Amino acid sequence: MKHQKILPMFLSYVLILIAILLLSTTWTLAQEVEDETEFDYINGSKKGPLHWGELKKEWATCKNGIMQSPIDMADHKVRIVTKLGKLKKNYKPHNATLKNRGHDIQVKWEGDAGSININGTEFFLHQAHWHSPSEHTINGRRFAMEVHMVHESSKRKGKSKIAVVGLLYKIGRPDPLLAKLSKYIKSLVDTEGERSIGVINPSNIKFGGKKYYRYIGSLTIPPCTEGVIWTINKKIRSVSRAQMKLFREAVHDHAKRNARPIQLLNKREIHLYG
Repeated sequence: MKHQKILPMFLSYVLILIAILLLSTTWTLAQEVEDETEFDYINGSKKGPLHWGELKKEWATCKNGIMQSPIDMADHKVRIVTKLGKLKKNYKPHNATLKNRGHDIQVKWEGDAGSININGTEFFLHQAHWHSPSEHTINGRRFAMEVHMVHESSKRKGKSKIAVVGLLYKIGRPDPLLAKLSKYIKSLVDTEGERSIGVINPSNIKFGGKKYYRYIGSLTIPPCTEGVIWTINKKIRSVSRAQMKLFREAVHDHAKRNARPIQLLNKREIHLYG
């Protein structure tokens, strides 16, 4: 009888422990909206960027937030600093999948794809996705495309931090990584789906220059969570016109662009390491 009582109690503890472990390893950015039907980028649409904060109470920050992204990095608002230091990257090749999320095209690594170090904190890479045209601007100039490399720190006291590295692209020579992904992207044009794309090395997303902007902002899609550490490389990369066109064709929410409008800076500081 004693063993019969202990066994159910033991199983209960095991189930509780499993639940705790699952919760502790849940990626914060799972909160990013995956369902394309919930919002769009169409100008004048009731589900467009100007109305995101009204569509759900969980998205109110999109309307009421004071640290929203993207922003314009105008020279007269930027403060040059040296203490930020060189961006420390430690990426690893790993298996990945390519997914058409409707509002963007995403590469998601299925395991440990390495990390970046910001102020002594390790942020682990989870996914990268593209916007066209760029979301961030420099001195009011919008570029052809922008990639966001999304990272998350380990949880401390049940919370983790998000860091996004952004790179801007102008029309020019083809981008090597996008050239490698093009056949998979073509198979996902106007189609919801996911494709295994084998081993992808995040280092193939070339940073180039050593100068970068840094500011505190938000996710650029609902729920527009704030407190995101943004790092925008100052060097402008290049993509071909055909690569840009393919990305725009693949995104199937019927919008010609998937870039959120520029948000107010609201006295935030923009630092430029260089």
